[in-house]
Amino acid sequence: MKKHNFSAGPSILPQEVMEQAAKAVQELDGTGLSLIEISHRSKEFIAIMEEACERALKLLDLQGKGYKVLFLQGGASLQFLMVAYNLLKEKAGYINTGAWASKAIKEASFFGEIAEIASSKNHNFNYIPKSYHIPTDLDYLHLTTNNTIFGTQWHQIPNTSVPLVADMSSDIFSRGIDYSKFDLFYAGAQKNMGPAGTTLVVIKEEVLGQVSRAIPSMLDYRVHISKESMFNTPPVFAVYTSLLNLRWLEKQGGLKAIQEINEAKAKLIYNEIDRNTCFKGFAKKEDRSLMNATFNLTDESTTETFNVMCTEAGISGLKGHRSVGGYRASIYNAMPIESVQVLVDCMQTFEKK
Repeated sequence: MKKHNFSAGPSILPQEVMEQAAKAVQELDGTGLSLIEISHRSKEFIAIMEEACERALKLLDLQGKGYKVLFLQGGASLQFLMVAYNLLKEKAGYINTGAWASKAIKEASFFGEIAEIASSKNHNFNYIPKSYHIPTDLDYLHLTTNNTIFGTQWHQIPNTSVPLVADMSSDIFSRGIDYSKFDLFYAGAQKNMGPAGTTLVVIKEEVLGQVSRAIPSMLDYRVHISKESMFNTPPVFAVYTSLLNLRWLEKQGGLKAIQEINEAKAKLIYNEIDRNTCFKGFAKKEDRSLMNATFNLTDESTTETFNVMCTEAGISGLKGHRSVGGYRASIYNAMPIESVQVLVDCMQTFEKK
């Protein structure tokens, strides 16, 4: 039976990307060697890394604008630390919209004063704050563009007079926003870009080198830029598979085209959540995520019945995070609308029963 993978991550990848990656594990482009046994210093892998960086900048419309692309390790969790290590001199602002934003605040607090500019914690993070003041004396403002657990997303990026930093782990490459508003952003690959194991970091170089503290080499963005993401051995498989996914994205028509597809999928599932008497949405409608639709049953005593129906339909990874309960349908770029329709059909059948 075909599985419909709604997992929040590691998540679905396009079938052709998985097939190409599997082929490269057997042998990379006629080299006689597997992708996972070639040297990261070889001309073959250097070409892979260079193309991945170039394609990322092209898709984000950041070519020639002073940005550098890095493929690092440690996930967004390490970036919570690295951002503050490299940028925080005295005080930074954070907007707290969920569990990952809270963790970013915790790590940054080791390096200086943290001003929590706004928070949606008072309603279990089911909305994006709207009214807040951004002080002009901040070293940077940090936000999390999509909140995987709670199903909220920033649809209007704030204008700031201070450097803007973002965790984009669960909505990177999913929509055509103005990425030049950001001075630094990062994303774990395993949500929407590639397999687990690498983290994309995009930095405007001019924001670096302004802190007085000594930074360990492994945590210094300037070191990684100078070594072109190969200060230490990079995650070869994850970078290559991410490159395949970036190629696939270009074939789909780029970010504006994939945004239209994602909006159609989100409309399909949210319309059913709002129509169906058996379900209720968790996130405020105006802040709903295009990537993670969170919803609950109106009668939790019917949970087991709905779970069995989903399993019989081949639906996988739908269980919501414990902070919200209920369900979370992660509809990343590679999720076909046909799979979303299977879930909608299941919800409609459940209502009739």
